Amino acid sequence: MSTVYENENNSIETLLKQVELLIEKNDDIKLSEYIERIHYADLSEIIMELDDEKRNIVFAVLSIEDAAKVLEEIDSDVFVSLMSSLSIEQKRRLIDIMSLDDIVDQLGELSETEQKDIISHMDIEDAKDVKELLVYEDDTAGGIMTTDYIAVGKNLTAYKAIESLRKDAEDAETVYYVYVVDENEKLVGVMSLRELILASPTKKVEDIMNDNVIKVYVDEDQEDVARKVSKYDLLAIPVTDGNKMLKGIITVDDVIDVIEEEATEDILKFAGTSEEISGEENLIIKIFNSIKSRLPWLIVTIFGGLVSARIMSEFQGTLNANTTLALFVPILAGMGGNAGTQSSTITVRSIAMGNIVGKEAIRTVIQEISVGFFVGLICSAIVGIASFYLKGEMLLSVIVALAMWANMLTATFIGTIVPLIFKKIGVDPAVASAPFITTTVDITGLTIYFTLATVMIVKLL
Repeated sequence: MSTVYENENNSIETLLKQVELLIEKNDDIKLSEYIERIHYADLSEIIMELDDEKRNIVFAVLSIEDAAKVLEEIDSDVFVSLMSSLSIEQKRRLIDIMSLDDIVDQLGELSETEQKDIISHMDIEDAKDVKELLVYEDDTAGGIMTTDYIAVGKNLTAYKAIESLRKDAEDAETVYYVYVVDENEKLVGVMSLRELILASPTKKVEDIMNDNVIKVYVDEDQEDVARKVSKYDLLAIPVTDGNKMLKGIITVDDVIDVIEEEATEDILKFAGTSEEISGEENLIIKIFNSIKSRLPWLIVTIFGGLVSARIMSEFQGTLNANTTLALFVPILAGMGGNAGTQSSTITVRSIAMGNIVGKEAIRTVIQEISVGFFVGLICSAIVGIASFYLKGEMLLSVIVALAMWANMLTATFIGTIVPLIFKKIGVDPAVASAPFITTTVDITGLTIYFTLATVMIVKLL
């Protein structure tokens, strides 16, 4: 029978209050029984909300397996705090259970001294693997892989391979795929556990395996890894070095984390607030990081606004001739900015998903310009009619409508082409953020509007 978790019917806030109540009652038995019914992912959130004293009480009543799972999920500062409260033997037991890739994730956030302390409690083989994993950049395949995988020799029989699995499977991250290596530890094939079990006991592994292995390299970007796993619907993907030596595997749970991380990063960059969200608990540091993240784009926007003001000053004569023109500046700028942001959002997301390759870039530009053309026509008609209703000047309405159409068409073009250019020159397309696009479109929109008005101003007089 499956376990019924408390969190199926309760929010994290409710669970937290109940845990704190049991702690205050000093009832460790009931606390232990209650915590057993909380999923470790939710328990990790609860532990991070508690103060140090209550955190240690909860952690002390956990089973060794649940404690290890919690340590894999919590923030690095809480990880250090909990580990410092344990005995050497407790540390060794917990670290022995934890997945190596999760240990590396935690160690990557710690100081060198703290890393050495944790590694000192590991057995020689695991310590060696962890040190090797720490060498790789965090956002590469090597940085997110684990060395806890199942691999068998290609010359083994199916029977011998299954016997090998029985010995090694307990420590493996996943057993859905069995990787095949030659005598030099080079990756030569892969087979599912099902294929291995159903094969004749005397059949050789090399006759069962699929030698067309989908793999990634240790220095490959984690976003490319996630894209490949998603494309081929894999539960895990092997990682090799340049010599095809099998170095580790990346499982789908880590890929999901990568997708979330990359999506969050792109959204923050697009909003001009890159790297603002973090696990940092210090309020002063969080405020400083937010200021550092937001201020550059706000300064860019200020200078863009000054350029817009300069453009309006250049057309002061046109404005003096017909001050009604100023009434429609906000709507023209707003509509252009929205149209440009929409196009850039679609383009940046398509690039991130790997949907824009080669000639697809030209097709994307044509598509967005076509959308801008027709959306601009509809919006310009609405604005033209509204302006005529408000002021009763036909020629003014025509200028506003034409400016609206040209502005939205230009905005969709800019919103599409800028991310594509950034991608071409090797700059992250997400940097083509909303503040950048909006500021650029404001400048072009005002230029179009007042140029049209200046050309036709004589007829307005």
